Amino acid sequence: MNITVAGATGVIGTRLSENIRQSGHQVTAASLSLGVDTITGKGLDAALAGTEVIIDVTNAASFGDSAALDFFRVSTRNLLAAASEAGVRHYLALSVVGTPRLVESDYFRAKMVQENLIRASKRPYTILRSTQFYEFISGLIDTGADGDVFRLPPAFMKPVAAGDVAALLTELATGAPLDGIAEISGPEQFGIDEIARIYLAANEDERQVVTDPSASYFGVELTDDALLPGAGARVATEKLSDWLYQSMGE
Repeated sequence: MNITVAGATGVIGTRLSENIRQSGHQVTAASLSLGVDTITGKGLDAALAGTEVIIDVTNAASFGDSAALDFFRVSTRNLLAAASEAGVRHYLALSVVGTPRLVESDYFRAKMVQENLIRASKRPYTILRSTQFYEFISGLIDTGADGDVFRLPPAFMKPVAAGDVAALLTELATGAPLDGIAEISGPEQFGIDEIARIYLAANEDERQVVTDPSASYFGVELTDDALLPGAGARVATEKLSDWLYQSMGE
């Protein structure tokens, strides 16, 4: 099977591309650094020539203002047009758990636009919504920086290892399109403030976390369950403690 990965040099894309190769399939790695620009369309037709499945794991460089919306609207339209021209039989995209509940956020509104464009294209598709990656916990904590402390909400989340997300994307890519949405989460539930304390302690960082229910998450105030997946989500196996142990040794 010929599979193109758009966003192939990112946190998910690098793992995903390697998984596909190890599964015995042919992968075309597409990213800006590899000469494929989903915004201008440069290199897209060549990247999708002969492709049966495209996996869109691209992401915006900025999460605020209109930048994310502009990126996902233009990038997704270009990818869908190129997929149509190439006769791609399955469009698979990575999104975020909670997206429909968080559209007051610039970033999540942009992800909702991406999802809607894919659904409206009438192409066979699968959308995988994932919870936050362990690999992005540090960046999440930094969003709450306030002087010498971090102000973070107690809303619940079930973070997941990027490797587990890449593994499920590989599985979905080699199966039939769902023409719907799947979800994946990690095996444990934490408050955002709680996971920040665990992460900081593991890194011997003595800065304090202040629990603040009004603290925003990518520009939106969270309810307790806004970031939690539905009952049918795939539950990954790698626990936070195991990931921290492994990442500390790298």
